[in-house]
Amino acid sequence: MNADLLKRESARRALEDVRPGMKLGLGTGSTAAHFVDLLAEKVRAGLDVVGVPTSEATRKQAEGLGIRLTTLDETPELDLTVDGADELDPVLNLIKGGGGALLREKIVASASREMIVVADESKAVRELGRFPLPIEVVDFGIEATRRAIVQVAEAAGCRGEMKLRKRPDGHVFVTDQAHVILDAHFGRIPDAAALARGLAQIPGVVEHGLFIGLASRAILAGPEGVRVVERA
Repeated sequence: MNADLLKRESARRALEDVRPGMKLGLGTGSTAAHFVDLLAEKVRAGLDVVGVPTSEATRKQAEGLGIRLTTLDETPELDLTVDGADELDPVLNLIKGGGGALLREKIVASASREMIVVADESKAVRELGRFPLPIEVVDFGIEATRRAIVQVAEAAGCRGEMKLRKRPDGHVFVTDQAHVILDAHFGRIPDAAALARGLAQIPGVVEHGLFIGLASRAILAGPEGVRVVERA
């Protein structure tokens, strides 16, 4: 079974947690897109839910499939967010933001009573950091911000190259909130919580891709089937 099919199986299992009348956070990325697609099938069959998308890409997908949408201004408390992850460790700390939507994803997840991660088994790691950590920053004073990030990272035991994210056409990647992203290639993050605290103190950092204590469950699909991991 290839990775895309595994992602779809994980997303399909997450649908079992959706109940009529729920207010849902709709994630961004390839696995979350499968969830939105499968959710739309249930909506067409009569399921009554409303969703808050975490990106413009997800909004366009959900609207095109006929899922009723709202905003956090209209609906500030959500029942459940279903989203993917670039990495997750054994206690369900995450790295997210590979698709560039980390700021909206974290806002939506934080407004939800529960966050479920859907992923294939390859995203489960013993220690975060193999996937580059996205750090969303303002472009004003970016070199000063980068230097501050390096200092905070080194204090947390992390070292590695930071690259300004670019699109495939070579232009700088700009988020839905009109910020840019520095991808930190640390290799390993020995203390994700400490790094998250440090990054949050840097004025030029808008948000970072460490999701600490937000996910309550992960649904992981692999060749042997689907397993559910609960946060301790």
